[in-house]
Amino acid sequence: MKKFCLLFIFASSSFLAFSQKPDLSNSKEPVAETDTPVDGYYKQNNIQDAKVTPYANVRESDVMFSRRIWREMDLREKMNAIYASPKSRLIDIIMDAISAGELTAYDATVTTKQDPNGDAFTKKLSPEQAKATFVDSVLIDDFNANGEKVGTRMVGGEFNADSVVKFRIKEDWIFDKNRSVFEPRIVGIAPMKKIVAAGQDFGYQPAFWIYFPAARHIFATKPVTSRNNDNIGLSYDDVFVKRLFSSYIVKESNPRNESIRDYKEGIDRLYESERIKKEILDYEQDLWSL
Repeated sequence: MKKFCLLFIFASSSFLAFSQKPDLSNSKEPVAETDTPVDGYYKQNNIQDAKVTPYANVRESDVMFSRRIWREMDLREKMNAIYASPKSRLIDIIMDAISAGELTAYDATVTTKQDPNGDAFTKKLSPEQAKATFVDSVLIDDFNANGEKVGTRMVGGEFNADSVVKFRIKEDWIFDKNRSVFEPRIVGIAPMKKIVAAGQDFGYQPAFWIYFPAARHIFATKPVTSRNNDNIGLSYDDVFVKRLFSSYIVKESNPRNESIRDYKEGIDRLYESERIKKEILDYEQDLWSL
């Protein structure tokens, strides 16, 4: 009986010893006030630290075929809607880079015979000039201390990023016989503005141009947001290099320097755009046909 009682007491003491939870309240160092908390459970820096993957070098002697194409990307289309998201809007990225002096804007005005399209990157614009291409000037009255009107002056309006719904893309389709590759290379991108004068709508025109090869190092560090996934792992450089956007052709290089709208009307413009697209893709197919 004594053995049983001693065994019971020993077992009870062991259970109490193991069941007691150790005091860990002071076992971990408190976070210093100078430390910056991570906004999340992991640090998202894959895109922020990304480097541009350079294109393969192309020699002029290796180019068997080349065709210049102008196309437009409409952000109101479903596939392009994410590029107008306020969280990472394409026009905001471009304008911020221009304002910071990281990117150069070029005048889109047709001025010389050497630049019939206004997209040859000939005249640089200051950040103020680039921003001014989007805003309309308004006439306001000036008053003195007595509240009397003493004159008028023109003042620039506010830039509205939501008003930029189209981008024009200039690109070259090249067949490199050295690598046996047929691929597009984007040369420039232009945000577009709607031109309305004297009550007449002249449609959308480029506000200014940016040189895409110079913008790639900026686009590579800017993530794209998505409605369904906060971490899709795509940058704006991926969007343009991998052709992850919807667009339609508005012009191809031709002796008369005509746009599709110069010789087609209505729905025929879309058919002509598709015809040019098919013609380019058929060139590659014909290369490998026996």
